[in-house]
Amino acid sequence: MALDGIVTRAIVQELQVYIGARINKIYQPNSRDILFTLRSRQGNSKLLLSVNPTYPRVQITSSSFLNPQEAPMFCMLMRKHCESGTIEDIQQVGMERVIHISIRQRDELGDVSLKKIIIELMGRHSNIILMDASTGTILDGIHHVTPAISSFRIVMPGVAYTEPPEQNKLNPLEIDQATFTESYKDKETDQEPISWIVDSFSGLSPLIAQEIVFRARQEAAGVDQESGTDATILWQAFSQVMDAVRRHEYNPVIGANAKGKLVFSAIPLTMLDSDVTTYHSISECMEEYYGDKAERDTVKQKVSDLLRFLNNERTKNIKKLDHLNADLIEAGDADQYRIWGELIFASLYMINKGDSTAQLVNFYDEEQSTIEIPLDPLLSPTDNAQRYFKKYNKYKNSLVVIDEQLHKTREEIRYMEELLQQLAYASMNDIEEIREELIQQQYLRDRSKKTNKKKVKKKTDRPTLHVFTSSEGIDIYVGKNNLQNEYVTNRLASPNDTWLHTKDIPGSHVVIRSEEFGEATLEEAAQLAAYFSQAKESSSVPVDTTLIRHVRKPSGSKPGFVIYDHQKTLFVTPDERRIKALASIIKN
Repeated sequence: MALDGIVTRAIVQELQVYIGARINKIYQPNSRDILFTLRSRQGNSKLLLSVNPTYPRVQITSSSFLNPQEAPMFCMLMRKHCESGTIEDIQQVGMERVIHISIRQRDELGDVSLKKIIIELMGRHSNIILMDASTGTILDGIHHVTPAISSFRIVMPGVAYTEPPEQNKLNPLEIDQATFTESYKDKETDQEPISWIVDSFSGLSPLIAQEIVFRARQEAAGVDQESGTDATILWQAFSQVMDAVRRHEYNPVIGANAKGKLVFSAIPLTMLDSDVTTYHSISECMEEYYGDKAERDTVKQKVSDLLRFLNNERTKNIKKLDHLNADLIEAGDADQYRIWGELIFASLYMINKGDSTAQLVNFYDEEQSTIEIPLDPLLSPTDNAQRYFKKYNKYKNSLVVIDEQLHKTREEIRYMEELLQQLAYASMNDIEEIREELIQQQYLRDRSKKTNKKKVKKKTDRPTLHVFTSSEGIDIYVGKNNLQNEYVTNRLASPNDTWLHTKDIPGSHVVIRSEEFGEATLEEAAQLAAYFSQAKESSSVPVDTTLIRHVRKPSGSKPGFVIYDHQKTLFVTPDERRIKALASIIKN
C-alpha cells in the first residue's frame, strides 16, 4: 500500500526522540534520496528521506548506500545549511503526508539561523524542500516545479513556499459522532462505505478504510445486524481505530491481503487471516516492506544500459551459434568430398569433359554399390577431382576453427547469462564492480577518464564482500558478481575452507570460512548458493560442495569461471525467510 497519513503520524511520533539530535553528515545517494547521519542520546542513527515516486517514505534505516564521488548540488546546499545543525522540531501537517523538520544551525558568521526541511510524500509529486524559516523563502528543492509543470505553485530557489493544494477533507482525529453520522447520511446512495471514508477523511488509505468496514461488519454480525454499514456501527469501528491513532498506540504489521498481495500498516489489521508479522517500530516495518523493493527499483534504473548491452550481446552470440552449427553440418561432409575426388581419379577413363554426373562404383563400400557424383561440365575430369580435394581440405581445416568458435561462443553466452543473473539481485554496491569488470574485459569503454579530469584516489583491489553468519556462528562469504567471486574463491579462502556453487547453473561462489562446522551451517550455505543463483525460484536445486583445494581457474578463462572435482551434491529449496534470518554485513 502507499504510505498514508496514519503511517506518517506514526513516523513523526517515532522521530520525536531525535529532537535535539545533531546532524553529523548529509549524503545524497541518488536523485531521490537524502540520508542524514544523526548523533543523539540513543547513539548514532541514519535517517532516510526518500521521494521515490513509487516508494516515498521517511524512516530510520540500517541499510548501506553507495554515494557518488561528487555530491549533487542539492546535497551541497543541504550540507551548507543543515550539517552540524540541531533538530529543533518534527511535525506532521494535519493528517497529511507532509513532514516539517526544523533545524537550528550557526552560519559562517556565527549567527544562529533556522531552516525548515519540508518532506512531501505524495507519490510522483513527492518532494524535499529546504526553506528559510524566517522568510518562508525556498532555498531549493530536490525536484524543481516550474510554471510549465504546475499552475498552482512553483518550487524554485527564491520563491515563497506554497503548501500543496488542500483536498478539503475532514480530519479523522477531530471529528465527532454527530458530524460523522451527518456526513455519512449525505453521501451518495450507491457509494460504498470504503470509498466514502477515503473520499471524506484526510490521511486514510483504502487499506485503513477496508479495516474499518471489516471491523464494523464483524461487530454487526455479533449483534445480529444484517449489515455493518449502519452509521452507528460504522462510527464505533471508525472511533476505535482513531482513538488508538490519537493515543499513538501503534502496532506495525505486514501481511497478505485477500488477493495475496503484501500490505503494511501502522495499526493492527484484523481483516488479515494469518501469516501476519508484527514489528517493534514503524521504521523497522517499513525497512522490511520497502527496503528490497526500493533498492531493486533504484538498481533497475541504474543498470538499464548494462541490461540492454548484455541482452544484445547474448542475442548476437546465440545467432552466431546457429550459423556455426549450420557450418558444422556442412563441414561434416568433408570426407564425402575426399571420397568423390579419389573415385573420379580412379575412373578418369570413364568420364568425359561436359558430363554433369558420373555413375561410379564406390570401392569404399563393402557392397560395392554405385553412386552418382555431380560434375561441373565446364571442367575436365581431373579438374573436377581437384575441385573436390580443395573442398575437402577447406572443410577439414575449417572444422578446427568452427570447433574453437563454437566453444568460444558458448562461453560468451554463458558469461552474458551469468552477468544478467548477477544483475538480477545486485545491490547498489555491486553494480559498479560489474561495470568495472566489463571495462577490464574490454566490452565497455572507460568513460571516466574523459569525464572526470580530477585526480581520484586509486580504488582498493578488494571488492565488496557479503558476509553472512550461520546459526552456528560461522562466517559464510557470498560473491554476488565475478570480481567478488574471484576474490572470495581465489584469494580470500584457505585450502581447507568449503566451497559451494549451484550445479551447472549460473550463481554465486559461496565459501564457509572454517574447517569445522555442523550440518546446519552446510545447509544454510547451500541455501545461500541456491538463493543467489538463476534457480532462486526453483525447488530441489542441486548445489555442489567441495574443498577450496579442489577448485581451480583454467588459464585464460572468463572472470568467475572455475572447474572443480571431489564434489558432493546437495539438494535444497531456497527459502527467503531463512536467508533474511541469517545475520549479514557488507565489508568494503
